[in-house]
Amino acid sequence: MAGQDADRYRHPLSARYVSREMERIFAPAFRFGTWRRLWLALAEAQRDAGLDIPADAIRQMREGLDDFDFEAAARYERRFRHDVMAHIHHFGDVAPAARGILHLGATSAFVGDNTDLIQHRDAMTLARDRIVAVIRALARFATTHRARPTLAYTHFQPAQPTTVGKRATLWIQDFLLDLDEIEYRLGALRLRGVRGTTGTQASFLQLFGGDHDKVDALERAVCRRLGFEGAYPVTGQTYTRKVDQAFLATLAGVAASASRMAHDVRLLSHLREVEEPFEKDQVGSSAMPYKRNPMRSERICAVTRHVIALAADPAQTAATQWLERTLDDSANKRLCIPDAYMATDAVLVLAENVAAGLHVNEGVVAANLAVHLPFMVMEAVMMDAAAGGGDRQEAHERIRRHTLAAARRMTEGEEDDLFARIAADGELGVSAAELEEMARPENLVGRAPQQVDDFLGTHVAPVLARYEDSARQAGEVRV
Repeated sequence: MAGQDADRYRHPLSARYVSREMERIFAPAFRFGTWRRLWLALAEAQRDAGLDIPADAIRQMREGLDDFDFEAAARYERRFRHDVMAHIHHFGDVAPAARGILHLGATSAFVGDNTDLIQHRDAMTLARDRIVAVIRALARFATTHRARPTLAYTHFQPAQPTTVGKRATLWIQDFLLDLDEIEYRLGALRLRGVRGTTGTQASFLQLFGGDHDKVDALERAVCRRLGFEGAYPVTGQTYTRKVDQAFLATLAGVAASASRMAHDVRLLSHLREVEEPFEKDQVGSSAMPYKRNPMRSERICAVTRHVIALAADPAQTAATQWLERTLDDSANKRLCIPDAYMATDAVLVLAENVAAGLHVNEGVVAANLAVHLPFMVMEAVMMDAAAGGGDRQEAHERIRRHTLAAARRMTEGEEDDLFARIAADGELGVSAAELEEMARPENLVGRAPQQVDDFLGTHVAPVLARYEDSARQAGEVRV
């Protein structure tokens, strides 16, 4: 860090976590550059609709879209105490032929709110592509381990076997649900449009001499120029803040999915069954050199907590809008919306990295399962006893007593003798050889391998094919 910056606070998301792609969307150059593109789109549409907009004004605006002097803009803002007026004057310096027609008929929300919506679109599109990358990596992992038996847990207590690949499909399904929601949000997103001070379009109606059709055409033209199908049907001064609430709720859903996956990886790391990527010179602990902490998954859990918490901000804002608008949403939006997207981006970069590099310790998986296999067989023993004409409830009770006794021996350091107990119980009618055959792991995973194949083929493959052209280079895990 440069010496002159060492006494300045730097946001950890920018300093450590977020990708440059996402950071760019919320950087000043993007925001104020979008303001200028909105002013240009408005002027071009007004000229096409017959207003007296000089050709030189359009040309200079187009040529100066990215010609910024941020110090000059800051001086204007200190003078006017108004960011939009500061940039109107600064753009007027860059495109002097346009000075007299810049912002014609518009209010600050024309550039501010429409830019917010464009940022939502671009940032959510990037998040969407990152989710697809996570799904793609997890699908490869699930395919590789589709039939590898592993001990499943409920309440983090041993349950019945599943497969490593089947467990990964649970993570994928959550991300697919997030993807569905993102696609809906993007498909329904509109611009705030060309609405004037309180959303009535009175200023534009005056510009066009009372011609309502020209006002409608103007708005459609501006939306098209910015890549939108249209605007929200009605607004006050601002677009409805329900949009912000819905988009950040969607990001919170993504965060919940990523957190769930990362928590599972952390639990499995404790069991030594899986390991997330660990680099050659990576240090797990400053005091314990042998430690190999799942730090990427831990970071996912930490940052997702921030995203989930941020979803409350726009909900409160949407709930407290006053009539046509109030200004107490502005400062809050500057904080929560960029943070939510940048934190989600950081999480998804990590999630793809973990999913792509997740390593299964096959010997440990098999050993952990073997310890509990005799107990896993007991449901099948009970079902066979009942199918052979026995009393299901009596079989349940006899097996319950045997399993508790065997488990008690194991807690005392003795060898597991469950199969010997069951085979010796003539009422259950099963031999030691039959028990050993029942205990083959591949016989206990049910349809898990087939479920993996069906799920990946029916639900995942079409999604990956649909987004084949959107594949991007994996984001960098920066720290």
